[in-house]
Order: sequence, then C-alpha cells, then structure tokens
Amino acid sequence: MKKMVLAITLLMLLFTACTGKTSAQGQGSTPEAAASFLDSGNAYYKKGDLDKAIADYTQAISIDPKSAIAYTNRGNAYYDKGEFDSAIADYTQAISIDPNDARAYIERGSAYDDKGDSDRAIADYIHAIKLNPNAARAYIECGIAYSRKGDIDRAIVHFTQAIGIDPKNTRAYIERGNAYDNKGDTGQAIANYTQAINIDPNYARAYSERGIAYSRKGDTDQAITDYTQAISLNPNYAAAYSGRGSAYANKGECDKAIADITRALGINPNNAAYWFNRGLTYDDKGDPDNAIVDWTQAIRLEPNVAGAYINRSIAYANKGDLDKAIADFTQVITLEPNYAAWAYTSRGRAYGDKGDLDQAIKDYTEAISIDPNNASTYNSRAFVYFKKGDNNQAMADLDVALKIDPNHIDTLNHRGDLYFKMGDYGRAITDWESVLKIDPNNADAKWYIERAQKERGQ
Repeated sequence: MKKMVLAITLLMLLFTACTGKTSAQGQGSTPEAAASFLDSGNAYYKKGDLDKAIADYTQAISIDPKSAIAYTNRGNAYYDKGEFDSAIADYTQAISIDPNDARAYIERGSAYDDKGDSDRAIADYIHAIKLNPNAARAYIECGIAYSRKGDIDRAIVHFTQAIGIDPKNTRAYIERGNAYDNKGDTGQAIANYTQAINIDPNYARAYSERGIAYSRKGDTDQAITDYTQAISLNPNYAAAYSGRGSAYANKGECDKAIADITRALGINPNNAAYWFNRGLTYDDKGDPDNAIVDWTQAIRLEPNVAGAYINRSIAYANKGDLDKAIADFTQVITLEPNYAAWAYTSRGRAYGDKGDLDQAIKDYTEAISIDPNNASTYNSRAFVYFKKGDNNQAMADLDVALKIDPNHIDTLNHRGDLYFKMGDYGRAITDWESVLKIDPNNADAKWYIERAQKERGQ
C-alpha cells in the first residue's frame, strides 16, 4: 500500500476498551461508534481488504460527517483501488473540514499526479509545504511531479530539500538519482543510489535502480550484480528480474534473459513492457514466432503503444505474412506520428511485394511528403515505377535520391541498371564505377560493368 492511514485517538481507544465494545457493529451513532468504525476500517486497510475498509470509513462518516480523518483514510482506500476521482473527492472534503491539514493536500496531490494532472498536483504539494515546511514527503512528491513535467532541475532542487530535512530518507536519494539519470548524468545517479544503499543496505529498490544506471553506463556485469542483489533481498521483485534479463540480452545471453523475464512475467503478467522485452529477446535469438506471440500480448495489454506494432510488423514482413504486416504498419501510422514516414515506406514495400504497385507508390509518396530528404524512399519508389514500366519517372526519382545522397550505393546500382536497360551503357558504367570508388569490393558493380562492356563490344 502506498498510503498510511491515520489512527483514532488513544482516548477513543481507551473508551472503547472500557465499555467492552470490541467491534464496530451495533454501536449506534455515538462518537465512540464512529471511532470504532474508523479503527475497524484501518485494520481492513492494513490487511488489504479495501472494500471493507471503505464500508467502515463510510459508516464512520455517516456518524461523524466532520471527521477529516475518515475522509482522508477513505480517500487512501479509493486511491489504492485506482479510483482517483473518488479519492480526490474525499481528500477535498477533508480539506474543507480542516484546511490546515498538510497531509490531505499531499494525498490529493498524489491522486492528481497519478491522473496525469501534474499542475494541480504541484499546487497541492506547494500548499502542503506552506502549511508544513518540514514535510519531506511533500518535497519528494513535488519533485516527482516536476520530473513528470520534464522540469528535471526543479525536481532535483525539491529532492535535495527533502534530503536537507531528512538526511536518512532513502526515497529522496532514489528519486534524485532517477532525476539525474533522466538528465543523462549517470555518475550522479549512481552516487545517489549508492547513498541510499549506504543508509539501508537491505533496500532492494536502490540496487535495482543502480542496476539500471550501470546498464545505461554500459557496465553490464555490475548491473547484473546489482539486480541479483535486489532479487536476493526481494525474490518477488519483478522489475529486478526484468532488468537483469535485459542486461543478459545485452550480453547476448538470450536463454538467461528469457528465463529472467519469464520470472518477471510470473510475478506480474500484466506488465506490457515485460512481454515486449521478451519478444525482443526471442527475436534476437532467431525465434520470430515466439516474438510475435509476446508482442501480441503486449499489444493486448497496451493497444495504443506503437512499439510492439513496429516490431511485430517487421517480423510479419520478414515471414512473408504481408497482410498482417500491412495491418501493423497502418496501426503505427495511426499511433506514432514520429514513425509515420518509416511506416508508410515499410507499408509501401509490403504493397509492392504483394504486387499492388499503385498503392505502393501512394505510400512512398506519402512518406516523401513527410520526409523529403530520405534518399532510400525515392530509390524504393523508383523501383516500383520501373516495375510499372515508367522509366522516366523511375529515373527522375533516382536522380533526386542521388542529389540527396551522391554516395547511396543501392541508388547508383539501380540507376546504372536502368541506364543499361535503356541502352545507355556509358552512363551505366559511370554509375557502377562510382559504386566501386565507394566500395571497391562491390561484386554487383563489377559484374554489371563486365556485362555492360560486353554489350558495348569492349
């Protein structure tokens, strides 16, 4: 559980004990009954039985509608259920009852942040800090919200302030380490994770986060050591298994990687990233069928994330399953504008392989409109025009491609071949000689030149 519930007062506990009432049931509408329901709700909350906790907090509120604690605690239960709007409503009610309760502002800020409303979250955290300038947690949560907004420097300032208030706060070091990692300052990130470990050598998350940083640094062996330590401290730490699996994959140890990511999936089968990463590893291992299965599962869990579609589309195309590849390329175009030019080009190639030359040209043309400086796309469209018998348009595209990249070997070979087929052997040889200047061992160019020279009678 993320939240901490507020307990009832010792006075109320003693009163309940003295009256001999041991449960919240049948106590009427007395203040003691409200306190008993609150206490019962807290017990259910700590056991993880959120629905029963909410029911008892609701009873406490019905008896004592001015109980800010009951609203805050019920808000925490709703938060843990992922019902953020209900949580926010309860925190807001608690604040209206007690406007000086810094904790209610922190909790509401956390709910806003998880809803993606970082601005409202930050406003609540700042208000909590005004009410309680020594609330280290408010600085930490505020720093996380700034990180999500991309304001890393301000995030680091807030984490540093939290550490100033509480120098033993391991979470503050972890979050500051994450912020430095996001800035690309791996050294500072590792230093912060190490400080957290020095404070608490049994803090599994600190080892796992440091493992990520070592991986980014390229120190794969040290990353594996840290992930292994995290797993030894918490054998159910799915992220550590996944991280170690990725590290093994980077070393080319695909079987170990798959075993670790499979362990992570056994712990958390609803994590799309784990399915995606295992799919990458299967693909690296030369097992596209299992890769496709994993990417399909990742898509089922997160249907609006383009990464799995991108990789699955390539696997389908390589297998010759062009209709499925085309469907995935289309999804990429819809979901990820930054990959649209690539997806149009790839879909155009698939349509070309299917023999639908007109649709291939349309897709290549769309890709060129997005990225007019990609020589390969002009070269690909030229090839389709050539297949359609439109040599003039093919030559025009090849000329544009070579203006963009005069050293594009495929285009030089293709234009040489087109010149050859048009009977212009001299220009064909010139293009292939240009290829040999770039790549003296290019066997295709050598063969083409010999063929052209024979045709010229040389």
